[in-house]
Amino acid sequence: MNNKVVIVGTGFVGMSYAYALVNQGTVEEIVLIDINHEKAVGEAMDLNHGLAFGPRKMTIRAGNYNDCEDAPLVVITAGAAQKPGETRLDLLSRNANILESVTKSVMASGFDGILLVASNPVDVMTQVVYEASGLPHQKVIGSGTSLDTARLRYEIANQINIDVRNVHAYILGEHGDSEFVCWSNANVGAKPLKDVIETMDEIEFSDLKKIAVRVRDAAAHIIKRKHATYYGIGMALVRITAAIFNNENRILPLSVLNQGEYACEKVYIGLPAVINKEGIHHIVKLTLNEEETISLKRSAKILKQAHQEIVGVSKES
Repeated sequence: MNNKVVIVGTGFVGMSYAYALVNQGTVEEIVLIDINHEKAVGEAMDLNHGLAFGPRKMTIRAGNYNDCEDAPLVVITAGAAQKPGETRLDLLSRNANILESVTKSVMASGFDGILLVASNPVDVMTQVVYEASGLPHQKVIGSGTSLDTARLRYEIANQINIDVRNVHAYILGEHGDSEFVCWSNANVGAKPLKDVIETMDEIEFSDLKKIAVRVRDAAAHIIKRKHATYYGIGMALVRITAAIFNNENRILPLSVLNQGEYACEKVYIGLPAVINKEGIHHIVKLTLNEEETISLKRSAKILKQAHQEIVGVSKES
């Protein structure tokens, strides 16, 4: 497979992703597409001027949807922000229309690769892209709870003073308010977190709820201070990209189509999945406790309802 990625949307998220790709040397070619083509041209120029300091030779340019034809990966970061007085459903519907249009333009090129969606609300938007693309569900993936999980690992690592790379735990469900921590499957190294709590003074069972709240509310706190979040998700997208291009069979918590692997709605939702150059190889089935099972069902129900609402709006319009 050629090492080319097309990024649709040159806003904060799209360009944080592109910047991280350049610094980590993840791909050979980056093509930027934006409704404002001149901005895409300017962004490409700016990134090219830093290649002398990067780890590898790379081609970076502004392009159009025809460039998607031979791309193994197209990453969609485009979308609208909520306007004053606009309801959640208004925003959902507007972004759904944008992503449906983007997807149809991508597919018109003859594209047959993997579509990776980062536009919010990511679970619902990934389902919109899946339905508009006609691609197998294994090839349509959302960033899901990959960033939430990174935030969780950071919070746990910070609490117990252990390298974040040795913390293994997942946020599952919606990338949003109904997400939950899968504490029953959390480990530090090979040691279950509950055993760590019993043997370390740095953390108590009462800290778990505080950690979960900090993770859930992290985006709101960042947005309050700097109006948007983009560095973290940009790096998460690079991690997903590397897993695809390197054919890693890596387990990541992504927005994928649950088709009975978990006892909840058939809907795109954040679950651990094995990803490689073909897309999603399979969803990893974790044994959840009763509370986690209830949380997953609740989250899936919320996402299913949100999707049905925008489908209803689309039929009426």
